[in-house]
This record gives sequence, C-alpha cells and structure tokens, in this order.
Amino acid sequence: MAISEAFQASVSVTATEYFLASASTTKTDQTVDGIYQLWLDLSAMLAGDEYRIRVYERISSAGTTRVAMEWVVAGVQAEPMYVTPSLILLHGWEFSLQKLAGTDRTLEWSIRKVA
Repeated sequence: MAISEAFQASVSVTATEYFLASASTTKTDQTVDGIYQLWLDLSAMLAGDEYRIRVYERISSAGTTRVAMEWVVAGVQAEPMYVTPSLILLHGWEFSLQKLAGTDRTLEWSIRKVA
C-alpha cells in the first residue's frame, strides 16, 4: 500500500466552516476511497482561540453526508501538531475547520492517504 499526500495547503480559519479537500466554504463530497488522516499545525493558536475540526462521511453511496467525528481545540497548544485518527473513508467524505472564538489564524494542514 502506498502512502501519499492527497491534499495540502494553508487556510485562514474564520467563523465560516471551511472544507479542506474542497478548498472552499462549500462542501463537495470526496469519493476516492482510502484510509485518510488529517494533520494540522496549530502553533499559531493563542489564548482565547477555539477551533472546531470535523470529518464528514456517508454510510452508503446513496446516503446523506453527516458529521462522523468532531474535535474542539482551544488556546495555546502544548503539542501544536494535531493529528486525527486514521479513518477508512469511502462514500462521500470531507474534513473541515471553523473558528468558534478568538482571532482568525492561518494554519497549515495536510490530508494524507493510504491506498
């Protein structure tokens, strides 16, 4: 099985949910099957900042995309490299970031894939 970087960029995280693989505030379901993991550099976060990280997926190809997992990170991070679990994603997935409180910050991120 090969490991690759499926998507990578940086984004200014605002109060509007931003979909990483779609590179947009509009979600476009990703349908390339694989084992995916999101890596985030949260070193720019300061006291008062709070961000939500979500992963979306469908149960079946004809199903509705729903939030599968969600994490909230707040303040200065003692360990600024944040990594989600490796997830088996198939039918219509996406990762997102959204600011819940604090200041807009630019974060680097990478979605890595095993296929």
